[in-house]
Amino acid sequence: MDKQEDFMTAIKENEGFIYKIASIYTKTIEDRSDLIQEIFYQLWKSFGTFNQKSSLSTWMYRVALNVAIYHLKIAGRKILTMPLDEHIFDIYEINDSEIEEKWHTFKQLIDSLNLLDKGIVILYLENKSHEEIAQIIGISASNVGTKLSRIKDRLKQKFHKI
Repeated sequence: MDKQEDFMTAIKENEGFIYKIASIYTKTIEDRSDLIQEIFYQLWKSFGTFNQKSSLSTWMYRVALNVAIYHLKIAGRKILTMPLDEHIFDIYEINDSEIEEKWHTFKQLIDSLNLLDKGIVILYLENKSHEEIAQIIGISASNVGTKLSRIKDRLKQKFHKI
């Protein structure tokens, strides 16, 4: 395989999280499309420099998150929270109205988090290990554990107030 084929294979295998990140860090379809293009461009530009110190998907997560955060900074936006795309967590259809209401509340609580904490929660909900999250975010695994514990505590407190 050549570089372009390797890149296209990697994109196909990991495109789902790229779209999720773009959905989390943008409000409009136009911004989402721009961010996705920028993420693909930056991944392509640095694909040849991937040094295999981590898995390819971990490296791609990190690039995508860094591009998303940088994209917000250069756009001059001072956004601390942003609503999630309504369908970002649609894993299955919910038939129980009480469960559906709790799920809706949970999504609103995640919306209230700052951008970094929201990213950590999304990675956690995608079953990433503390080590993988640490590599993606650029902090230690123990710091990930501490942050997750604090985020969970804040979410529980907010949930019980509702």
